[in-house]
Amino acid sequence: MKRDPVILIVVALVISIMLVFGIQKARNSSGQQGAGKLQGQPAPDFSLASLDGKTLKLSDYRGKAVLLNFWATWCEPCKIEMPWFADLQKKYEAQGLQVLGIAMDDATPKEIAEFAHKLGVNYPILVGKEEVGTQYGGVQYLPSTFYISRDGKIIDRVFGLVSRSEIESNVQKALAQQGQVAEK
Repeated sequence: MKRDPVILIVVALVISIMLVFGIQKARNSSGQQGAGKLQGQPAPDFSLASLDGKTLKLSDYRGKAVLLNFWATWCEPCKIEMPWFADLQKKYEAQGLQVLGIAMDDATPKEIAEFAHKLGVNYPILVGKEEVGTQYGGVQYLPSTFYISRDGKIIDRVFGLVSRSEIESNVQKALAQQGQVAEK
């Protein structure tokens, strides 16, 4: 029995299209959508241990604009943006910026501290817990960064690596706004 190559091509094409739409539908119903619903809402408070043994809460930083970054030691894009965050912390600290990093991997606190030190991190690093990631819509992509206004509302969020200028623009919006959702 001979098979018509045109029919095989059409069947392969239909299967490919179904896979693409299935993947898109799965992505749209994942953490990105949940995190998007958080925009304009109060940022979920949490209490996590820092690398120096202190317990820090997000609410400790009310009145400051917060760049909240979920990252991991194995995350290559995180290695690129963390020195940028350190520079922005230094540049905008006097204006009320606080960068907070949440390590979301299985490395020990000592390994996380050594990693952060090598990258010149000058802001608090917290040892993450899965339930905190879940509060933020499920942190399925690293890095995941949330920009929080001075009154504690999420004004923007970014999944993955973006340019330094885009990060700085979002920091400036967080510093300028009192809980209004950022314009895109």
